[in-house]
Formats: sequence, structure tokens, C-alpha cells
Amino acid sequence: MMTVLAFIGAIALLVVFHEYGHYWVARRCGVKVLCFSLGFGKVIYRKRFADSDTEWVLSAIPLGGYVKMLDEREGKVAPEDMGYAFNRKPIGQRMAIVAAGPLANFLLAIVLYWIVFMHGVPGIKPVLGEVNAGSPAAIAQLRAGETILRIDDEPVPSWQELRWQLLDKALQQRVVSVEGLSAGGTTVSHQLDLSGVEAKDLDGEFLDKLGLHVYQPVLLPVIGQLVAGSVAQRAGLREGDVVLKANGVEIQRWNELVDIVRSHPGQAVDLNIRRGGSMEHVTLIPQPTQESGPNRSGAGTRKTVGKIGAAPKVDEAEWKALLTEVRYGPVEALQQSLRKTVETSVISLKMLGKMVMGEVSMKNLSGPITIADYAGQSAHMGVVAYMGFLALISISLGVLNLLPVPLLDGGHLLYYVAELIKGSPVSERAWEIGQKFGIVLLGTLMVFALYNDVNRLISG
Repeated sequence: MMTVLAFIGAIALLVVFHEYGHYWVARRCGVKVLCFSLGFGKVIYRKRFADSDTEWVLSAIPLGGYVKMLDEREGKVAPEDMGYAFNRKPIGQRMAIVAAGPLANFLLAIVLYWIVFMHGVPGIKPVLGEVNAGSPAAIAQLRAGETILRIDDEPVPSWQELRWQLLDKALQQRVVSVEGLSAGGTTVSHQLDLSGVEAKDLDGEFLDKLGLHVYQPVLLPVIGQLVAGSVAQRAGLREGDVVLKANGVEIQRWNELVDIVRSHPGQAVDLNIRRGGSMEHVTLIPQPTQESGPNRSGAGTRKTVGKIGAAPKVDEAEWKALLTEVRYGPVEALQQSLRKTVETSVISLKMLGKMVMGEVSMKNLSGPITIADYAGQSAHMGVVAYMGFLALISISLGVLNLLPVPLLDGGHLLYYVAELIKGSPVSERAWEIGQKFGIVLLGTLMVFALYNDVNRLISG
């Protein structure tokens, strides 16, 4: 239920902002707006205020919305209303009205990121763990335990920001300057060559392919906590038990035990443990659990894994030392929100361009099911995470709508640029052909996106 509500709330907010951008500028330009609809299809609720020409509508399918303006191309217009028709307005005003929707989405993203940056963004410090031998990171002589400080003189306050900055540089396929602090406290510099990174590498395992892994304190296979009534507790495990073997495989670290448990949902797992000074044998059956997570493309999937309800013994001080919170004052937060919005827009546009050119797989395209899954996950993480998700989707919506594809705002802007060049509106025939092309193209993209969604659900 949380996922559904988070998804509907996200769509409603983003659509309202987008369409209100069109509405607000249209009214400023003296265009009569006949209808403002949230959703498509059957009308559920409608309202017209006494002092307004606009009918406000709530429709049954909450996957979009529209603003209907007075226009001679869509019906007869009374002579006295000609001055209020969209198609009679100067081309500059028409372009401003069309562009206002995507711009409203960018403005919303700026405001959301501004709030997020002032509140504080929790994250993980950019400390390197194991560096894969022979990888670009190893060739650049990056070392485990090193804290990344800057990339091309841009500060790197968290691991999330490290990934984002390197993704942006990898799209440019160039060498970047990396400044870090070694485990011994010495400032070091590296030249990380990203020119060999291919578009197919820009997926959920992007940093792994560069040879970079976030540092994690070593967790020994010692039971630290048990969930009451869990599989582990019912099987007889106790806090302080040391797991030596699982299904005959020697266990030296906690993650090795986790891998075996997760890969055996509903199947017996035999554990050899040390309890105090004695050796014990425990057999348990991990509980099959549906779990959401990223696949190789970085998109959401669901898969069945095993869980036993046990947690390792941890050094809380060591783990807390790896956490950070990126927080700014109002002015700097606004600067950071502007930077983040621009960077995200540019990267989204580059990824779309590479997708069109066939350099990035269409499997990276996500539909409403995946977006709904992410909406639910971010909502469960809290208001700040959900606001960050809304900002990202708002930017994506703004970028998508500015693409020069008929039916989209960018397609309309393309028509108006052609009108400026030729000195007269494009022909009705050209308009109709463009609309049909746009329908086919967007329909194909929607099919691809839905196919990817369903495939992720099935493949897990």
C-alpha cells in the first residue's frame, strides 16, 4: 500500500507542477484555459469557480494530465474570443507557454534539492575498500583505505557523490584528476583514465568495473543479535556463537555466511559453530523472502532470497565513523541544488542520447512499475529520501518533455522554430504526420519500458 500511495503522490505532484507551469504562463499571456486535468480518462470530479473560465478536473487514470487552451485548431472560437486563442498569440508567447511545463519541473527539483541539502543528506564517507587488480583504479594506483577528497577539483563529500561524479566523467570518456588522503594521512594524487569505459559498462555495477569498492569493516561470523521467533532462534542459535562452516564450506567472514543463507531459500543449511569451549551442529531452513534490489542495469527487481533473522556482532564505533551527513546553509544549499539539477539534467540527456544511438542498452529504460517500486522504497526510507526521489523524477520528466519529439513539449517547440525560420506555421499535413510519428515513437518506448518492468519482475 505504501508503494501505491507513494507512486500516486509522486505522479500527482509532478503532473500538477508541470501542467501548472503551462497554465500560469498561458494566463499571463492572456490565453483562455478551458480545462486543467489531473489524470486521463473518465472524469471523477470537476469544478468551475465563479470567477474562472477554467474547469478543474480529476480523472480516473493518474498517469499524467493536461491543460486545454482555447485554440482554433481544436474547435470553433467565437469572434470576440479570438484574442484569447493560443494559436493567435505571438510565437514568442506560444514558445514560453510550451516551455513553461518542463521549466516548472526543473524549478520543483531545485526547491526539493534545496530543502534536502539544508536538512542534511546522510551518506557514507568516500573511503575505498578493496581495489581490483588490473582495473582502471589499480592502474591509477588508488589504494584501499584511501579517502577520496576531490575529482577534478570538485569536492567529494560522500560515496554517492563519488559515484555520480565518476559517472558524469565516464560519459565524457576522459582522464580525471583524483585527489585523496591515504590511510597514513598523506595527500595523494592520481590520474584515473576513463577513456576506455564503454557505454555498456554504465550500469548498476559501474564502480565495480572501475575496480572501486566502498570500505567496510571486516565482520567476523559471530552472532550478535537474533530476531525473536526467527528461523535462527528457533534452530537454537545463540548470541556469541561463532559460525565455522556452512554446508561444509569454511566461513571466515560474515558476508560469506550471508551469501550461503541468501542462496538457499527454503533449503536446509548445516552450520558448524563454536559455543564457548564446545563445538555444536545446527541445521536451519532460511525463510524465503521477496526482496527488491538493483539488477545489472541498476533498475529495480524482485527476487526470492533466504533469511534467518540473525545479525553479526559489530563494532558500532567503527561503523559510525564511516557515516557522514552533507548539510549546507540556505545560500550554499541553493547553489548546490542548482548544480545538482543541472548535472542531473545533463547526465540524463547524455544517457538518452547514447540510448538513441544504440550505445546504451534499452534495458536501462524504466516504466511505471519500476518507478513505483523506487517510490515505495524511498518513502520507507523517510521524507528526505522521498524528496530526493521526487527531485530526480521531476528532472527526468522535464528532460523527457523537452526532447524534439512530436506530442511532447519539445516537439511543439521544434514546430515553432521551423515557423520562425520559414516565416509561417508548419502545414497541417506536416503537423499530422509529426503527431502520428510521435504516437508511434512514444508508444514503442512505453512498450519497451513496460517489457523491462515485467522482465525485471520475472527474472528477479
